[in-house]
Amino acid sequence: MANITHWVRFRHDTETGFGQLTPSGISVHAGEMFGDTRPTGRTLALDDVELLPPAEPSKIIALWNNFHALAAKLKSPEPPEPLYLLKALTSVTAPGAIISRPSSYDGKTTYEGELGIVIGKTCTAVTPEEADDYIFGYTCTNDVTAADILNRDPTFPQWARAKGFDGYGPFGPAIAVGLDPASLVVRTVLNGVERQNYPIADMIFSAQELVSKISHDMTLLPGDLICCGTSIGVGVMKEPVNTVTIAIDGIGELTNQFRQ
Repeated sequence: MANITHWVRFRHDTETGFGQLTPSGISVHAGEMFGDTRPTGRTLALDDVELLPPAEPSKIIALWNNFHALAAKLKSPEPPEPLYLLKALTSVTAPGAIISRPSSYDGKTTYEGELGIVIGKTCTAVTPEEADDYIFGYTCTNDVTAADILNRDPTFPQWARAKGFDGYGPFGPAIAVGLDPASLVVRTVLNGVERQNYPIADMIFSAQELVSKISHDMTLLPGDLICCGTSIGVGVMKEPVNTVTIAIDGIGELTNQFRQ
């Protein structure tokens, strides 16, 4: 396997920047994360920065029913093509951020631990074999969902609304470059108890197939985020304060609090 690097965005005092994680902290880089980058020679300690979402996507694409195990559990037919929605950009929040229940909604809110694909180059109508050239790397995502809204109206499933509330789209903490997504396992830990543990190899559409098929529908831009869908183990965050961690070995751990 190629050398794996981890890229982050951060705020330090009034400065916003990006860099590569090293054993001694963040090696600050200049240029563009998805273009030409060069180390500045400056290193910042992690304790001295606020981590930001590691990319600024122009769109967030979230998959539904993309795992064999979940489709079997739901007795849902496996789709012949990817089923997806767009999440509002204002749903994005940072690693470590507190997510608050919307004042307009008092129903159940669920976590969904997922692998995220981050696009590195403008991508239109590529083949699965070409897709890796357009994928910058992979991150952890939590596709938080206002579950009671989704099917509240029998005439119209409200995917965008249920998943689009402010703060319902945390991802990070880093983008890992140089790893094989098919070898990864997603774990979700809620209030200290593991609730999800599933292999990415069980995806109906692989990362490369997702990028290819979606790129035939819409142009993908650098920084765009594809949330690959979740598998079994999704559940409700019931406590007044809920700590949820999405952990993917090789990428890192995304931890947020959801407060009722």
